[in-house]
Amino acid sequence: MTLRTLILLRHAKAETPGELADFDRSLTERGESDADAAGAWLVDERLHPDLVLCSPARRTRQTWQAASVALAQGASIGAPEVHYEDQLYYGGRTEVFDLLRAVPDTARTVLLVGHNPTVSEVSALLIPDEQWDGATVEMKTSGLAVHTSEAPWSSAEPGAMRLTRRHTARG
Repeated sequence: MTLRTLILLRHAKAETPGELADFDRSLTERGESDADAAGAWLVDERLHPDLVLCSPARRTRQTWQAASVALAQGASIGAPEVHYEDQLYYGGRTEVFDLLRAVPDTARTVLLVGHNPTVSEVSALLIPDEQWDGATVEMKTSGLAVHTSEAPWSSAEPGAMRLTRRHTARG
């Protein structure tokens, strides 16, 4: 069986909404530092994505870009394929599960960069009943949750992936 790994990453700290549209909010200086730290943590944990599914919003793209710099410096493997998916901004958990079920089985590790409350909800939903301890899974900015399963991506559904690690990156 092939182990599949899903890494959920909530975008780093972004500007307070002002006159900018929510979609166009940028990372703060702290957010940029935290996104770098998220990439460094992925390198330290030897988590190198084959595929990245990223919301097209500015703050998620910037989070991925900062994390990818750390990954590129710490890895001897090539850059992952990156898909900017509108559903990760405009949709919710149903759309995330639809995206995961469409991932090709050649991808062993997928990094999903998105927004709350969706990433926290998906992480909580993925945890199998026998692992669930009733605790709230609330991911802070730059929070990461790592889930694993031996099932194909097409079987992605609630209760299907064990939570193996959690981390909140701070730079």
